[in-house]
Amino acid sequence: MLDEQTREQIADEIYRCYREVRQIELLNPRYPSLEAEDSYKIQERVVARFGADGAPVKGYKVGLTSKPMQEMAGTDEPDYSAIPSEFFFPEASEIPFSRFNTPMVEIELAFVMKERLSGPGINVVDAIRAIDFALPAIEVVDFRVARAPGMDVRDTIADLAAVGAVVLGGRPMPLTAVDLRAVEGSLIINDATVESGCASAVLGNPLNAVVWLANKLGEFGVSFEPGDVVLSGSFIRIAPVALGDCVVADFGSGFGRVHIDFV
Repeated sequence: MLDEQTREQIADEIYRCYREVRQIELLNPRYPSLEAEDSYKIQERVVARFGADGAPVKGYKVGLTSKPMQEMAGTDEPDYSAIPSEFFFPEASEIPFSRFNTPMVEIELAFVMKERLSGPGINVVDAIRAIDFALPAIEVVDFRVARAPGMDVRDTIADLAAVGAVVLGGRPMPLTAVDLRAVEGSLIINDATVESGCASAVLGNPLNAVVWLANKLGEFGVSFEPGDVVLSGSFIRIAPVALGDCVVADFGSGFGRVHIDFV
C-alpha cells in the first residue's frame, strides 16, 4: 500500500497530464507496493480535482467486462471510474483531436438513472426499477498513463479507467421496448465498418454491469443518483482514430446512429 502523500502526488501528476495533454510512465513499476485499492484512492483524488475545477461527477463507467480483457489487465473482475461532467459531448459534435494523447473509440449502451440505486445487495430487478432509459453511446478512450509492456489494471484504474470522452445518442429507449442482450452495433470509421458485436458480450447482459457497479460502489458508501449516466462497457474491440476521422456507432433500427468528428 502507498501512503497518503504518495497517492496525492500521483493524483496531481495524472490531473496535470489531462490538463496539459501529456502522458506519464506506468505506475506499477515505479511504485512496487501499489495495489488496486491505492489506484481507486488515487482515482477519487483525481475526480475531486475535476470537481474543484467546476466539473462534478455526472456518471460512471464499467470497463474490462470481458474475460480476455480482464486476463490482459491481470484482474478477475471489471474496473470502474466516475466520470466528471466535462468528459461528456453531444452527438454530432466536432471534438478537437488535440484534447487527447492516443485516442481510441468503442461503442456501448448507457443507462440513465430515474431513482437512487444503492448497493450492496442489488440485483437485476432493483436495477431495472431504478433505470429510466437506455441510450446508445460512443466512448473515446485515452491514456494519461502511457500504455507499455507490463501495464495492468492498477495503472488504468488510477487513470479514470482510461476514459477520454463520452458521446451519448439522443434516442432513448425504455427497457421494456428492447431486449438488451440482442442489441447489435457496428463501429464505422470514415464509412468503413471496422468492428461489430452484440451487447450480450458485456457480462451476458449490460444490466449485469450496472448491478456489479452499484454493488461495488455500495461498499464505499456511493450510490447512483437520479440523472446519473452509467456506461455498461464496450461489446466490440477498441479501435484507434486519427485527426479528421468521422466515427459512427450504428445500433440499427432501434437505437439508431451516433456520430462524432475529430477535428
